[in-house]
Amino acid sequence: MICIAIANQKGGVGKTTTAINLATGLAATGLRVLLVDLDPQGNASTGLGVNQADRAQSSYDLLVGNCALDDAVIATRVPKLDLVAATQDLSGAEIELIDYEERTHRLAHVLAEAPGGRWDICLIDCPPSLGLLTINAMVAAQSLLVPLQCEFFALEGLSQLLQTVDRIRGRFNPALSIMGVALTMYDRRNRLTDQVADDVRACLGDLVFHTVIPRNVRLSEAPSHGVPALIYDVRCSGSEAYMRLARELIARLPQQEKAA
Repeated sequence: MICIAIANQKGGVGKTTTAINLATGLAATGLRVLLVDLDPQGNASTGLGVNQADRAQSSYDLLVGNCALDDAVIATRVPKLDLVAATQDLSGAEIELIDYEERTHRLAHVLAEAPGGRWDICLIDCPPSLGLLTINAMVAAQSLLVPLQCEFFALEGLSQLLQTVDRIRGRFNPALSIMGVALTMYDRRNRLTDQVADDVRACLGDLVFHTVIPRNVRLSEAPSHGVPALIYDVRCSGSEAYMRLARELIARLPQQEKAA
């Protein structure tokens, strides 16, 4: 099972929207996908239609050892897509984990116990910070996918994230690679959007996915209906972009698997 952490310490960049719709797009291609919601806000869980009452066991329980992976997995309404939901208990997890042995490897140990062949790929939706939860995700993952909003301030946080990746490689997970940067909330009417996109591509080159995710009303509406945009409106520009991103990611998987 290939594990990919979806992370950016800046909030509001489309990280959870990317996690939900990319997972759905990958499942639509026939891959068996596990999405781990590691954000205390639990928006990925809500966006997939999983109510609070249905989250008896969550990613928090996995991290503190209250349950096994199989007990926390929930089948979603999307075929081939399973979910480990998040609850607000995760808000205090970083403080609780301080006293645990190998606190940075808790998620890695859990995912290592996944039954062989049950899932092809695991996506981990990280909180908008570089704390212990995100570090757990990066230690557990082989690769990192970075959603980057096409705005000026988004560039400032990118260097900090890349520095964190270097530290994780040096201390915990030398095999961690950056699968790619996905440009989100692209607005053709805004010249700054093009400038930011050009600057990111000039800096990171082929690491930047060719697919760009546009600003799209349907992407914003879908979570309130408890379904991914790919189900809510498969023909909207946002859904079509995420399907292209899913195919582009799949094309990069063999190289990532060999590198890991």
